[in-house]
Amino acid sequence: MRGVELTPELPVREVAALGERAEAAGFDAVFASCHYNNRDPFQALDRIAAATEDVLVGPGVANPYDTHPVKLASQVATLDEVSDGRAVFGVGPGDASTVANLGADRDRPLRRVLETFKVAQDLWGGERVDHDGTFVAQDAGLNYEPPSGADVPVYVGAQGPHMLRMAGKHADGVLVNASHPRDLSWSADRIAEGAEDRVVDGDVDVGAYASVSVAEDEAAALSAARPPVAFIAAGAAPPVLERHGLDEERASDIGEAIEAGDFEAAFGLVSDAMLEAFCLAGTPGQVADQLSAVGGHVDSVVAGSPLGPDRAAAVDLLADAFADADV
Repeated sequence: MRGVELTPELPVREVAALGERAEAAGFDAVFASCHYNNRDPFQALDRIAAATEDVLVGPGVANPYDTHPVKLASQVATLDEVSDGRAVFGVGPGDASTVANLGADRDRPLRRVLETFKVAQDLWGGERVDHDGTFVAQDAGLNYEPPSGADVPVYVGAQGPHMLRMAGKHADGVLVNASHPRDLSWSADRIAEGAEDRVVDGDVDVGAYASVSVAEDEAAALSAARPPVAFIAAGAAPPVLERHGLDEERASDIGEAIEAGDFEAAFGLVSDAMLEAFCLAGTPGQVADQLSAVGGHVDSVVAGSPLGPDRAAAVDLLADAFADADV
């Protein structure tokens, strides 16, 4: 799978136009990022579905802390209906810094994610559900049947070892929050460990959910990459920071600035080493080389935000980079 992530910080009509452009450029999937401080992702996905014919569409990734998991299952089922069976369910524990702003308790993230998509699959299959775990559902059910039924593919957004193993055991695919071959190689090994005890049919699709910024001007591409890299660095676990020789205190300062809403300060704290570790950025030729390095460790690549300083141009440039890359 070759996919793109679009961020509804833009008006929904513009996001839909970018999704249509991505399909025309040859991408297989379009995800909409999910942050409360952007526009609603499911409204954006509805518009993307209406503007396209073949691409998979889904949240990338939905957060089961700011939306009740049963409600989330219904939103995905509705998306499956309006897209004629093209929905994919990207689900993960959410960014710790922004979840904290909502007063949500990000407790037991692995269990929350696993329970969320297992309950969703039961609901999509027409079952009524009683659940008492990290969330409660009593006699929950859907009063309609999604076109794909329980076959909506589930992709878990993951970075830590336990979440990666869980996804390898239970999910259709994994969206690894990483861009560097060093991280992706390590992650693929953890997913393979989970897949040894796989409890669902089919192989797990290992995908890099990589922050990408491409432009004809390298400096412009790097500048556009700073905001998403700030969020990635702020949420990176200490072993990940250590793997790249990154300053843990600096990453913590970025997270504190994000929580305080001081995004300018957060983005300014992003170092060149963080850019190298946490994104693919540069000219189309440079990004093609980086994609080739990534391709040795994964089955799929979803190019995540920001794509580039000019998003419309970036979709086409990125398609060219994929065509030139060995992935």
